[in-house]
Amino acid sequence: MKNFLPRPSANHLRTGALASTALLAVLALTGCGGQSLSSANPATHDAGAGFTAVPAPSEDLAKSVIDAVKADPALTASLPAAIQGAGIKMTTSEGYPPMEMFATDGKTLIGVDPSMGRAIANKLGVPLTINNEDFNSQIPGITTGRYDWIMSSMTDNAERRKTVTFADYVRSGNGWVVKAGNPSGMSDAASACGKTIAVVDNGSSLTLAESYDASCTAAGKKGVNILKFPGDQEAILQVRNGRADAGINDYPVAAYRAQTSNGALEAVAIKGDESPWGIAMKPENKELVTAVQKALQELIDDGSYAKVLAAWNVSKMAVGTATVNDGK
Repeated sequence: MKNFLPRPSANHLRTGALASTALLAVLALTGCGGQSLSSANPATHDAGAGFTAVPAPSEDLAKSVIDAVKADPALTASLPAAIQGAGIKMTTSEGYPPMEMFATDGKTLIGVDPSMGRAIANKLGVPLTINNEDFNSQIPGITTGRYDWIMSSMTDNAERRKTVTFADYVRSGNGWVVKAGNPSGMSDAASACGKTIAVVDNGSSLTLAESYDASCTAAGKKGVNILKFPGDQEAILQVRNGRADAGINDYPVAAYRAQTSNGALEAVAIKGDESPWGIAMKPENKELVTAVQKALQELIDDGSYAKVLAAWNVSKMAVGTATVNDGK
């Protein structure tokens, strides 16, 4: 999850270096899609069986999957009339690859969340507009009706459920960035005992490494040798050159580091600290919440959901069932 207020936990990482991370080298140099709300046309459209989706942007790695998703007319009919008429207004916050980022044109939003949002909207049979918004302004945007849903790597927790309702679409925690083949055998937190871990100094990765070190020594095992660096790129370099066994990131960020390493690195989920990330909606909008949950489940059942995650190298974040508010 992104490390912005009012998120109560520091267990997940977001470093400033990620905000300007380069896009995948294989991406095309042209892009379209991802309209801002200021340019969106709220005119009515043909929904459901007559709905024709706008093609996903060319730089969306899941484009072929998204464009193949067909609308379910029953889901379209279950949506609030206003959404059937004008479509979905989604907000996200770029700068957190591979979850949310700009394409090479500097304005089209791509990543796991825009991809999944487009797939769900296609299944619902309505158009989607995506607006980039400061993270801390997103929930107020839901409560005031400016947006219909948030997809922004947002953790579903009890505090946020006081204001919004979540349809949970992935689970994520932290991840090791290791050399290809995971030669040091990194897995859970205990696997760090006696290992050298490279972290960002004064960041939440340092806090995690220190907590692992304390647990190791308390268990009578060798502690963690922690190497501290000013930024994430410097820390990951230590893994590449063999000075460190692993680095620590949010799992999707670790996966992105691996995906853009030309095969030099891989990501390993740190078992045991996963939490649900959800699509946040207004609690009173029960018809939309139910429709989104059902659309997501249809995508899970027909395999489209797994293909979207695989396109962005985050298959380990997958869930088998679309739940509301973590099933609570």
